[in-house]
Formats: sequence, structure tokens, C-alpha cells
Amino acid sequence: MDLRLAVYQLASEHALDAQQTRQLQDVAGFQHEPARLAYWLPRGVAVLGAALLGMGLIFWVAANWEELGRMGRFALLQGVLAAACVGAFAVPKARVPLLLLALLAIGGLFAYFGQTYQTGADPWQLFALWAVLALPLCLVARSDVLWTPWMLIFATGAALWMQAHAQHSWRIDSADLTIFVGGWLAVLLACAFVSPLLARWTGAGVWALRLGLVLATILITGTAVTALFGSEVGSPYWAGLALLAVAATMLATSQFFDVFGLSAVALGVNTLLVGGLARALLSGGGDGVGKLVMLGLAAAVLLALTVQGILWRARQEAA
Repeated sequence: MDLRLAVYQLASEHALDAQQTRQLQDVAGFQHEPARLAYWLPRGVAVLGAALLGMGLIFWVAANWEELGRMGRFALLQGVLAAACVGAFAVPKARVPLLLLALLAIGGLFAYFGQTYQTGADPWQLFALWAVLALPLCLVARSDVLWTPWMLIFATGAALWMQAHAQHSWRIDSADLTIFVGGWLAVLLACAFVSPLLARWTGAGVWALRLGLVLATILITGTAVTALFGSEVGSPYWAGLALLAVAATMLATSQFFDVFGLSAVALGVNTLLVGGLARALLSGGGDGVGKLVMLGLAAAVLLALTVQGILWRARQEAA
């Protein structure tokens, strides 16, 4: 229940006057500064400013494409990158936002390099190199402010790698199973890298891991569900289902337990199970309406059991 609404309801039930209502609001803490606001506000503003500055730099170069020469663009991007790294070393309090600016500048530099020289490199190679060069920045910053965008960069590179190496970019084929599994495992290994298992060395928090799990679930589920539209259920479907089941089992353990991540992976498992059941029911003849009703009931029961299981595990962990 909303605390402010509860205070107003109490004031109305007990017919409190204005002074008594203000005293009740003061007891509820409405007039007090939020906890640790003085700590988080300047850091949040600095991170937001660094992100806006990095994106603004990229957009400014694009908007002034004709006015700036080739060397001027390279000098600007490289100068911002070097200045951000030097500033992070010289001013430890501003290290995290400055390193975030440096991470964005690396992306802008690679994008401009690819547009200028047309090297013929696949897009996944630029993202992979971006992730590799940004890795030392993340290890120095030891903050989710950098690990979270790094995870997004890595997962994007893995998805582009799968698309570039698959034999059929418009459909999922069992012959490409090793490519799909390789891309999935790469993202899951990146999740393990930012997990609490290595947090002592990486400094990563929960948000990089959660984003990685969400992206891995989307990548695996999307590929596996697409395999259901083939003439026969291909092995990518079964491989994706097995991989998500293993990930859900690991996230349910005490060492890796996280309600957010477990819920995301469990949703992917549910989607694959319901998709497989839908193909099995609707592929043949018979009463289509009855099959849809059965499918809906099965999906509802499966979702209810999953939610109950996650809540039970969360209560166990809290106890």
C-alpha cells in the first residue's frame, strides 16, 4: 500500500486537524530527506552527464560531418578518449563517469573508423573489439555503470556473430547448431564473469548480471522458438530448452540465487515449453478451438507453478 495514501486515510478516519496531520506526516518521514540522497544524487548526475556527453559527442560528429575533416574527426574522438582516461586517473572521485565517457568514445571511434575506411569487417568484429578494449576500463571502474553497457555490447557482438556465420540468416537450421550454441554459451559465460562468483575481482554488481541474463534469454528463446517454424522441430529448440533449464537450476541455488534473473530465465523456459506444446497440438487436424483452450489452460497452469516455485525459493532464501 502507498504510505502517503495510508497517512491520508488515517487522518481522515481519526478526523485529525491540520497540525496533527503534519505531525503524522513528520512521523512517516515525508519531510525528511530520502536516505543517502546526498550520496547518490551527485553520482547519478555525474553518470548521466557522462552518458549524455558521450552520446552527444557521437551525434555532434555526425551532425558536422562536412565541416570537420577526416583528421579533425579522429583527433576529436581520440582526444576525448585520452582526456577521459587521464582524468579518471587524476581525479579518482570522477573515475566512474569519466571511464563511462571513455567507453562511449571507443564505440564512436570504431563507428567512425568503419564508416571512413570501409575495411569490409563484419559488424560483430567491431563490437568484439569494442568489448575487449572496454574490458580494462570496467575492471578499473569496478562498477555496474560500466559493466552494464559492456554486457550490452558483448551480447550484441555475439548476436551479430551468430547472424554472420549461420548458413541461413532468415531461418534456423539444425546444421548451424554449433554456431547457435557457441553464441549462447558466450553470453552465458559473460554472465558468469560478472556474477557474484568473480565479484571479488571484477567489482560487478547485480544489474550487469541481470541484463546479461535477460539478453541471453531473449537470444536463446528467440532462436529456439524460430526453430519450431521449420518443417520439423530442429535440435536448436531442444538445445535452447536444455540450456535455459540448466541456467534456471543454477540460479535457484544459494550461491547464484537472484529473483530477477531466475524469473527471466523461467519465463524463457515457459515460452519454449508452451511453444513446443502449441506445435504438437496444432500441427495435426482436429478441433482447433478445443486445442487452443487446452493450450491456454496448460500455459496458465505452467505459469502458476513457476511463480509458486520462485516464491517458495525466495522465501527459503529470505529465511
